[in-house]
Amino acid sequence: MEIRVLSYFLMVAREENITKAAQLLHITQPTLSRQLMQLEEELGVELFNRSNHRIILTEDGMLLKRRAQEMISLAEKTKREFMREENQLTGEISIGCGELGSVNWLSERIASFHEAYPQVRYELYSGNVDNIKDRMERGLLDIGLFSEPADISKYEFIRMPVKETWGILVRGDSPLAEKETVRPEDLAGVPLLMAKRELVQNELINWFGDYSEQMETVMTYNLIYNAAMMVKQGIGAAICLELENCIENLCFVPLSPGLELGSVLAWKKNQVFSPAASAFIRHVKNRNA
Repeated sequence: MEIRVLSYFLMVAREENITKAAQLLHITQPTLSRQLMQLEEELGVELFNRSNHRIILTEDGMLLKRRAQEMISLAEKTKREFMREENQLTGEISIGCGELGSVNWLSERIASFHEAYPQVRYELYSGNVDNIKDRMERGLLDIGLFSEPADISKYEFIRMPVKETWGILVRGDSPLAEKETVRPEDLAGVPLLMAKRELVQNELINWFGDYSEQMETVMTYNLIYNAAMMVKQGIGAAICLELENCIENLCFVPLSPGLELGSVLAWKKNQVFSPAASAFIRHVKNRNA
């Protein structure tokens, strides 16, 4: 499979029309049709359900769409990594980040590195631990900043100097907003929005202790911003990590007894990185020493 043909395939999948896709690709419609048929023959599957006016992806086509997007992203990332000028450090560093207070620590290191190497560019991807580790395993991210608990046996890492504080995010008119801290009994029977990760849920269940059977989870989430919009509409209180930029009319209240988690900046062991990514890893190691 050629990257060029996969790009053609993705354009057709997006437009659902071969004629329009051919116009956007600046090739003829017969050429595009022939390339798609050859791709189907190569894979031994049908990628599209065709009609007179529209073509729609089959299940095999949807699988190839996901894989093609990953392959093209990786090819483009590789190309950017080799973009360099003589005697200058250039290229791109891809970093995955959770919604964490320790992003401040990371941003300070990026700022100082950028001052030294202004030609380097950055791709910043936001996600939870599972999203970030998956993209690191597939080579789409060089470095990940994520919270614990997490299996970090495959990674070298720097443990962040700050702890992440758990609490609840509630509307300003909630009785819970008037408290300095909330205890497990305060949340008994309260509709809760809970982080989706099982390891995190186990930590929170342990915190609830004897009140765990009275937990009322109405929704799970992976990133807090969308969950915060649900809190604003009165769906429930979100158990989440404290962030500096709290959303208007919402209030963060810490848990009591306090519950804190660590976070790490990690990269894969024994992996060959681009010159830019290698230099950045050395930079954060030196600044952390």
